[in-house]
Amino acid sequence: MKDNMNVKNLIEGEWGDSPEEACGVFGVYAPGEDVGRVTYFGLYALQHRGQESAGIAVTSGDGILVIKDMGLVSQVFDESSFVTLQGDCALGHVRYSTTGSTYWENAQPVYESTPRGPLAVAHNGNLVNTNALREQLVREGATFTSTTDTEVMASLLSHSDAPTTADAIAETFPRMVGAYSVVILTEEGLFGVRDPYGLRPLCIGVKDNGWFLASETAALDVVGAKFVREVEPGELVHIGPGGLEARRFVEDPDPSLCIFEFIYFARPDSVLYDRVLYDARKEMGMHLAEEAPVEADIVIPVPDSGVPSAIGFAEKSGIPFGEGLIKNRYIGRTFIQPTQSIRQLGVRLKLNPLTRVISGKRLVVVDDSIVRGTTSRKIVEMLKEAGAAEVHMRVSSPPISCPCFYGIDTAVKSELIASRLSVAEIRDFLGADSLHYLGMDNLVKSCRSPKDRFCTACFDGKYPIYVPEEMHMSKFRLEGLNASC
Repeated sequence: MKDNMNVKNLIEGEWGDSPEEACGVFGVYAPGEDVGRVTYFGLYALQHRGQESAGIAVTSGDGILVIKDMGLVSQVFDESSFVTLQGDCALGHVRYSTTGSTYWENAQPVYESTPRGPLAVAHNGNLVNTNALREQLVREGATFTSTTDTEVMASLLSHSDAPTTADAIAETFPRMVGAYSVVILTEEGLFGVRDPYGLRPLCIGVKDNGWFLASETAALDVVGAKFVREVEPGELVHIGPGGLEARRFVEDPDPSLCIFEFIYFARPDSVLYDRVLYDARKEMGMHLAEEAPVEADIVIPVPDSGVPSAIGFAEKSGIPFGEGLIKNRYIGRTFIQPTQSIRQLGVRLKLNPLTRVISGKRLVVVDDSIVRGTTSRKIVEMLKEAGAAEVHMRVSSPPISCPCFYGIDTAVKSELIASRLSVAEIRDFLGADSLHYLGMDNLVKSCRSPKDRFCTACFDGKYPIYVPEEMHMSKFRLEGLNASC
């Protein structure tokens, strides 16, 4: 599949108005089990976090084998893969890249040799000081084959002369600035690391004599593991023959989980901060109905991410819930280049209106977010062409007005429609009869945790981690430099 490394979405930039998540990571330590196959199923549960590439690494304590390629989990691995993916411990990765960094060399896990033996690294997030770290490593003689900060992480570990991997992590990771949830595989076992702000999720699970690390609890559910707890911000956990050991590598962590995990990124059946995300999203819809009531005939979601909030809106407002848009779930990433005539079909390849349901009706259309506005505009246009009498847009998040630099692809600031237009102007651009975004207070209330435990920078520009000036430059963002995922 390497020849297709520059292929992006079938309709570039047309698949949605929601931000794109970076990656999913999964790890298992379970001697005597088919850890490669277990990791495969764990990655399947995390496929929504990245559809560009997938990889699995395994070890039995005598070397590490890595298999990775471009494509979905089901495209990269088959039965023959599991013949070789044998061991006591494994880690896996699914990847979504920002624009400009789509090629095989950036697929993960990243393999590296160190004084303590080989290691494989899988990472979700994005460092903001990658350039400085890379330049220093190059001066020390390091070479790089990719543009990812994950390779920088692996190189830093390889340059450490600490006696154990845990000591090397504790020594090197305080030098890394940014968002990271990392799983590391060595001959010593499995390691999980989370940045001091906990921007990206990482949780621990257990089943019989096996231990698990995963981006989301839903992946634990799929493999039959029981959720134990989240890896704490600034914490390092080591899973090996002695069980689970934990230590802090930074003092005074400042939890700032990305609030978009609640709004969109994580699966609705996952749990964060002891809150089932389906319940949080349903409550967001209920608050939307309180904030912006409207006379309408039917509430419809933009599938699939708008479904829980639309159900909540319908329940609170008393307006019937229905399906008005049918999603083609086989449209995602593709390795077939589209023709211009196919491109012009745009969003219709993914969503098709149920004309008999919506014709002549006043619609409340619920979505999780609006980034550029182009897809939302086409949805409104499509619904009105199908006969909708009115289209009232309701969004279960505040306006996205600032870019993210912590591993999420939300474009440059100038491309974010809410950074340059008022809500009324956005409504007019969309062609909607009304538009309302969920207020910040009710968003936080739906999450059932204090606001200071979240990163809300995409809404208010208050970045918990300092972002270098060059990262705000359009050229940097458009080229997707240093993007790990």
